Amino acid sequence: MDGLVDPAADTIWGSIAIINGKEEKAPHTDEEWVTVRRSALQLVEASNLLQIPGRHVTKPGERNEQGIELQPEQTEKLINQDRQAWISLAHGLHDAAALAINAADAKDRAKVLESGS
Repeated sequence: MDGLVDPAADTIWGSIAIINGKEEKAPHTDEEWVTVRRSALQLVEASNLLQIPGRHVTKPGERNEQGIELQPEQTEKLINQDRQAWISLAHGLHDAAALAINAADAKDRAKVLESGS
């Protein structure tokens, strides 16, 4: 999550800002739209990686030092207790990222925002 999902998602959802109903930030150039699209592609691929059976959430011995999330073994235990729910969540990520790809291809700011909901 920390190395692939979070940065890609941050790029997409941070590419547009609407404050008090006014657009304050959005992609305008082809290069900016390509950045949004590439980040969405990373999320699609991350969703595939999340579904690999037996894949561990971290390297052995790695710890969460952020203090805001469960430790890796706790997360992995929850995943293994309800694998189907985990797969459903991964599919949701995939679907949202696919919407973001389509939005970037269409250069549609509203659809980028919609993909995040």
